[in-house]
Amino acid sequence: MNFFCHKDSGYIPMLLISIFICFFFYSCDNTPQSSSGTKHFGNIKDSIINYNKKIVRTEDQQIEDFIARYQWKMNKTTTGLRYMIYKKGDGPQAKKGMIATLDYSIRLLSGDLINSSAGKAPLVFKIGHGGVESGLEEGILFLHKGDHVKFIVPSHLAFGLMGDQDKIPPGATLVYNVELINLK
Repeated sequence: MNFFCHKDSGYIPMLLISIFICFFFYSCDNTPQSSSGTKHFGNIKDSIINYNKKIVRTEDQQIEDFIARYQWKMNKTTTGLRYMIYKKGDGPQAKKGMIATLDYSIRLLSGDLINSSAGKAPLVFKIGHGGVESGLEEGILFLHKGDHVKFIVPSHLAFGLMGDQDKIPPGATLVYNVELINLK
């Protein structure tokens, strides 16, 4: 499989890397910068910002299309995380500093299974202290012990432009199915 052209990520990571390589070589020029050089840097910065906005819009549209295909009624946070609690628990609500234990599966928007706790120990982590994707950190705070939830985590809240260099491709949106089985 070509690292830069995974079926879910398209050409976006390759183009970004190319832009940054060009920017790197341009910035290594030892000639003094004139005001036109500063203006050129501003144009490059604006181009990168606009390109990143386009990437976010494209990913957001892919997520919306996925949600529509499955007809899920999801909530959206200001960061872009989507969540849908489809089975309510009756335990306490998760809070920062608590230890969360959860069963989970992680899939790509294509449906490919990336990881699962099935047949393994559940995931255990301290809420608010890192160690898991920021989208999972954010989403867990909406849950009560016993809740079953689906999270759709955009790439910027998951593994970003580089993926995990293993199973998660660059720029991947992740779909979590989670059961919060315990809180301490």
